[in-house]
Amino acid sequence: MTDNYQQLIQQLGTFLDAGQIITDEARRLAYGTDASFYRLIPRVVLRLHNQHQVIAVIRACAELNIPHTYRAAGTSLSGQAVSDSVLITLSDQWRRHIIEDNGLKITLQPGVIGADANRYLAPYGRKIGPDPASINTCKIGGIAANNASGMCCGTAQNSYRTVDGMTVILTDGTVLNTRDEASKAAFRRSHASLLSDLTELRKEVDTNPALKDKIQHKYRLKNTTGYALNALTDFSDPIDILEHLMIGSEGTLGFIADITYKTVIEHPHKASSLLVFSTIEQASEATSILATTPVSAVEMMDGRAMRSVADKAGMPEFIAHLDLEAAALLVETRAGTHEELLSQCDAIMASLSAFTVIASVPFTSEPATVNTLWAIRKGMFPAVGAVRETGTTVIIEDVAFPVANLAQGVRDLQALFAQFGYHEAIIFGHALEGNLHFVFTQGFDVQSEIDRYGAFMDAVAELVAVKYQGSLKAEHGTGRNMAPYVELEWGKAGYQLMQRIKRLFDPQGLLNPGVIINDDPHAHLRHLKPMPAADDLVDRCIECGFCEPVCPSRTLSLSPRQRIVLYRELQHRRRNGDTAGAKALDTVFQYQGIDTCAATGLCAERCPVGINTGDLIKKLRTDKYQRFLPIARWTADHFATTTRLIKTGLGVAHSAQSLLGEHRMTALSNTARRWSHNSTPQWLPELPTINRHQLTESGNSQAHGEKKVVYLPTCASRTMGQQPDNPDQRPLTEVTLSLIAKAGFDVVIPQGLNDLCCGMPYDSKGMTEPAAQKSQQLEETLWQASEQGKYPILIDASPCAKRSVESFSRLMNIVEPVGLVLHYLLPYLELKRLHETVMLHVTCSSRKMGLENDMLELAKACASTVIVPEHIQCCGWAGDKGFSVPELNAVSLEPLKDQVPPDCRRGFSNSRTCEIGLSHHSGVPYQSILYLVDEVAR
Repeated sequence: MTDNYQQLIQQLGTFLDAGQIITDEARRLAYGTDASFYRLIPRVVLRLHNQHQVIAVIRACAELNIPHTYRAAGTSLSGQAVSDSVLITLSDQWRRHIIEDNGLKITLQPGVIGADANRYLAPYGRKIGPDPASINTCKIGGIAANNASGMCCGTAQNSYRTVDGMTVILTDGTVLNTRDEASKAAFRRSHASLLSDLTELRKEVDTNPALKDKIQHKYRLKNTTGYALNALTDFSDPIDILEHLMIGSEGTLGFIADITYKTVIEHPHKASSLLVFSTIEQASEATSILATTPVSAVEMMDGRAMRSVADKAGMPEFIAHLDLEAAALLVETRAGTHEELLSQCDAIMASLSAFTVIASVPFTSEPATVNTLWAIRKGMFPAVGAVRETGTTVIIEDVAFPVANLAQGVRDLQALFAQFGYHEAIIFGHALEGNLHFVFTQGFDVQSEIDRYGAFMDAVAELVAVKYQGSLKAEHGTGRNMAPYVELEWGKAGYQLMQRIKRLFDPQGLLNPGVIINDDPHAHLRHLKPMPAADDLVDRCIECGFCEPVCPSRTLSLSPRQRIVLYRELQHRRRNGDTAGAKALDTVFQYQGIDTCAATGLCAERCPVGINTGDLIKKLRTDKYQRFLPIARWTADHFATTTRLIKTGLGVAHSAQSLLGEHRMTALSNTARRWSHNSTPQWLPELPTINRHQLTESGNSQAHGEKKVVYLPTCASRTMGQQPDNPDQRPLTEVTLSLIAKAGFDVVIPQGLNDLCCGMPYDSKGMTEPAAQKSQQLEETLWQASEQGKYPILIDASPCAKRSVESFSRLMNIVEPVGLVLHYLLPYLELKRLHETVMLHVTCSSRKMGLENDMLELAKACASTVIVPEHIQCCGWAGDKGFSVPELNAVSLEPLKDQVPPDCRRGFSNSRTCEIGLSHHSGVPYQSILYLVDEVAR
């Protein structure tokens, strides 16, 4: 590391915590990756908490002449979020929002996820205009900095058109709030020269008819190639020009510290239809007609695109029989009322009466069908990614043609695919704007492949930018990928104008160098990301980062994307004989990658190709825990004894707590962990008491005949009672029997109960043999107890219920607490709602089983106010990691305590172990939701 960087790190240490400065090689590699096919490894990665820290870092970098790059979510596809210098990332403290004018405006910090912004606006019937496909992951900082759009956004509702103000930090550390008159007045005094230069640029454009016409033409299309030169034609006030130049500037002109959007209507009624035409020409002509009707989105898909998803579950049968000449349009219309929606659907179809639709799914609002239709469109990018050769990457390009040339543009692109051998390439996109995405696979491991890609991109650029005067980047941003072609698209005058803008804002050239403005004609062929084979479980990963928001360890160690990046590098070093490098990386990966992974599998729910990184980690844990396998086998064979030992341990712990007190017990536990290098479990004051409730055969009465429930208390609920300050001290087993009895059901307790376990404690450690043994034993026992699946089976913790559902080979009706109450008990109960505020934690297993809404519905039937805290997808307890890696539980629940209202005294969930950590980090006791239901049930 050069002296300048060493000096920078020393300066940073005077105002940043050590944990905010990442300099070790492994994490710099992991944090430095984004969704593009470029790889740059930053010298320093920073995790900044607030505006003051950003300003201090900017000034320190300027003083030492060190480049720096801003990053939000890192879902960028064109290489604008990677750096080989200083990478500035945002901590979770950048998630504030302010709603104004009854939802007509919203001010958002750059760390707010786009989908969260829409969730905040939903009660007002509003949303933000941009709607990128990555909206569940991408953040406002990236949405604004890239001028991202999407399926329904078009050009009328993107960030450029809907921005109502912003706070921007320039490269000299100056802060400008364009909504604050005092701030603007001060800026006019301090930066008069900059504003004067912007005014001069505007005058030059105004007196150059050819350039002005070109700008106006370019922005009739969707266009994110280069800087937003339309700011120089749309506005006269230089501060307005500055504000709009920031949109789409990709972090090369300044840092957007917050942005205010004018929101748009979120219509309550929507309908979708899939229409298939015999040729792309027919589909394009139909698009021109549809543009005159009340459609909100028209997505075009060519024949190869349709074929790529034909074998996916739930697809309409006719898709498999379409030929490659066919083209489909996915149409959506939205309205304020149901009657208006029906009228619009009729009008849209009437407009197409002159066309032959060879196959279709008629307009529908039925949720399952609508979701299936949009899954067709959203599944195309991952469909190509899932079948690519290992070692290759998936590239998605993003162009716009004038709509009149759409069909011919598609034909010409298809001809280029054939010419350059991209036979798997597919085309789809936002037809109303002539915006097409094409997806293909590409290897970069040999020079001939790099040359092929380079020649292909030259041909694409000539076709789109020259022949059709279109946009080379319609909505994904210029990045590094199209930087060499900006001058080709804009011409010499336009490009020189952009170069002058860059120098005005960034005279030292420190802000995200190489992005948008790049003098290297081969920049798009350099720093290509390797994608070496690592393991079949994760080789399909395209490093998009969609998994990151739901990962409980992402702020402690690594996200799933970052785990895969490091594991790929580790395997690469091993194959290449770099023993020392592999050993060093493996040492880091043990904690960062393996020990701190919750292995919940939530990542698979967000992954476009369905990768469960937790499966890889459990596989790797097999080697780590191999030496403990004999002990695991013994505990599996003697499980009743094992649970008795756990009860004894709980008793000893509480006796010690009574004798020593909470403070001394905490100190003793911390000392033991320190001496044992964290190999002893963490003691918590919320550790449960012993469950002394006896489950006996008397619970198997036959009083109610066929109204029976098989009840399997999990090993956690059989051993653990309640924490000392819980309002209801009954064990969960007792409460469960009480509630079932109120509904008039008989309870069947399985034989040999104390020896039963679903196998999860073993599975989470990669011990597949004892895990399978216990699962099979449980399946056989429950099969008999339920009379071959005749009766529902309650497993009183959602993680164990989910594992059993997935592991059992025989069909049985297994439910967790929420499913039991809603589907079986509730018809026989009367619930008297409490006037009380309660917290509700939806476990990760419940989310994966699709129970989030059911759980909330049940809680709201029992309590007047139910709080589901934001930004907590998983509590991070992860089996027993709350004891062994308590820091994972702590970071996962870090946002929890501040969201507990002052009048809230308790919380509810459906996993006994999760409730320990929830109680500890919230300050209120958590219990099973069955306690709440039993309390209100009559």
